[in-house]
Amino acid sequence: MDLDRSRQYRRRFWILGLAFAAVFFASFLLGRYAVAPGTLFRVLSHAILAPVRRLLGLEAAVPTWTGTEQSVILNIRLPRVALAAVVGAALSAAGASYQGMFRNPMVSPDILGASNGAGFGAALGILLSFGYFGITLSAFLFGVGAVALAWLVSRVSRMNATLSMVLAGIVVGSLFSAGTSFVKLVADTNDQLPAITYWLMGSLASAKKRDLLFALIPVIVGTVPLLLLRWRINFLTLGEEEAKSLGINTTRLRLVIVACATLITAASVAVSGLIGWIGLVIPHFARMLFGHDYKRLLPASMLLGATFLVVVDNIARLAAASEIPLGILTSFVGAPVFVWLMVRGGADREH
Repeated sequence: MDLDRSRQYRRRFWILGLAFAAVFFASFLLGRYAVAPGTLFRVLSHAILAPVRRLLGLEAAVPTWTGTEQSVILNIRLPRVALAAVVGAALSAAGASYQGMFRNPMVSPDILGASNGAGFGAALGILLSFGYFGITLSAFLFGVGAVALAWLVSRVSRMNATLSMVLAGIVVGSLFSAGTSFVKLVADTNDQLPAITYWLMGSLASAKKRDLLFALIPVIVGTVPLLLLRWRINFLTLGEEEAKSLGINTTRLRLVIVACATLITAASVAVSGLIGWIGLVIPHFARMLFGHDYKRLLPASMLLGATFLVVVDNIARLAAASEIPLGILTSFVGAPVFVWLMVRGGADREH
């Protein structure tokens, strides 16, 4: 029975992986500037093999594509599609990790205030007329700082550690949300306020290679420990006493999870703006397909999240004449699913 289930899970992973690959490469073909599949393959293979040719001293192949096609693929669509995949995977991994740590399926990556802190940092950067990189860096630092503040407040509290952390996150998040509202109040209504409002709705319209590099390093640094420790998250779902009886240092493990999840959440929000619901909803779909074991659940959540956000971003840039913010589209999907999860949870408790 277990062998059949294991094969079933492997088959689902293969299907999910192929679906992600298909969506990822199909996204390069979608847009107002048409690109043929053959041209896409040649441009990408040329870009991948170029360092090898230079290393071996070989002559570069003669391009059979135009400079415009190469620019559209490598400079416009590649950073955006790759960044959508990275952000979707990161937010899903953070959401799944927090849900396991807090033993609450309704927890999302912004539970400790990372998103609100990043939003305040970006709004402050726009108000102070920082450059694009300065705004991104400010959002990242304030996102990390918000969670650090929530963690410090929870450590000095005499309440239950988990409850005090959640309450501290709510308070800190509310504080930074109020700060963002104040920044919007004093911002210039002709230039700064629209920029702040649009940033807070989430978008990858201005994604560049530098954004991909900025997000990719923290996401890798935060995701690798979570993947290596994902089997230990299973023990946290059993409860504090049970985990300690099995030899798990729950305080240290929680600190690692919070640090890693905060790092990838802050990096994602800093380059994409506020994109809600992914870290809440996607792990639930992963559980339906792959069960509750975090050895499967965490990688599955990342693949599903990456696929989902790439699809949503394609809709955002193609569905209307002007681009639709990602936060609006993910809310349209996430809110009904959240209601369904609440109803389903209530029905489960009745039985």
